[in-house]
Parts: sequence; structure tokens; C-alpha cells
Amino acid sequence: MNSTPLQVHRITTEAELEAALAIRHNVFVLGQNVPAGLENDAHDRTDAIHYLALTADGQPCGAARWRLTEAGVKLERFAVLAEYRNQQAGAALLAAVLRDVQAAHPAALVYLNAQLPAVRFYERHGFTKAGEKFVEADIEHYKMSWQR
Repeated sequence: MNSTPLQVHRITTEAELEAALAIRHNVFVLGQNVPAGLENDAHDRTDAIHYLALTADGQPCGAARWRLTEAGVKLERFAVLAEYRNQQAGAALLAAVLRDVQAAHPAALVYLNAQLPAVRFYERHGFTKAGEKFVEADIEHYKMSWQR
């Protein structure tokens, strides 16, 4: 069994951002066949706040980001490498992001677009579906909002 994440922190260096982008490429582009042009966008290097999950031995194993939009705070690009799934890496990422978002924007609507297999995960962490199922990058999603 692999080491569970010891820490999740906000990315502050180019090397950490590259590690996060590599995780996302592995999960979304290689694992889910999302076109690289859809997975990477201008927000990565402009207005998104990024996070990296590290195992107990310091290996990057998960990534996420959030950004302020006209609708509120959008959580995006949650990705955990396959060998670290179901070991609380996603929960640790989500907790760190929500803690920071709540401190920075306490009154803002917090929302995300959850892939269908991840809907139950987000529901367990206080999110509810908002609207009908839709397809993005050939993957079914639900918009979900966080109920504080």
C-alpha cells in the first residue's frame, strides 16, 4: 500500500506547479482522453490558486485549483494519481482548498463541475447537485454547490 498524503499545501513555486500540471496530464489527458488543449488553460498561469498533495515520503500525488469567477468561487482540476486513490488524498485536497476559500471569500458561492463518478464523493463533503447532468470533454458532469 502506498503512503497516504502527509500534507496538502498551496503551490508557491514553478516546480510545484509543474508537478501539479504533470499529475493533471496523467489523470485527465492520459487517463480520461481529455484533449490537452481543454485540460490546460490560461487560468493555470494567471488567476487560479493551485494546491499539491504530497505523500508521507514527499511524492506529489494529487492536485487541485480554485479561482474567482462572476458566479463565485469555482473549484477545478481535482486530480489524484490512480495509485493514491481511496487513500484520502482527494479529501485532504478538498479540505485544504475549502479552508482557504472560506477564509478568502467567506460569503461567496462555492461550486464545481463534478464528473459523474465523483458526485458521491462531493456529496459526502457537503456539496449538492445544482441543475441537470451535462457533458464536458465527452465526460458526464453535474454542477454542484457547497452547502456551508
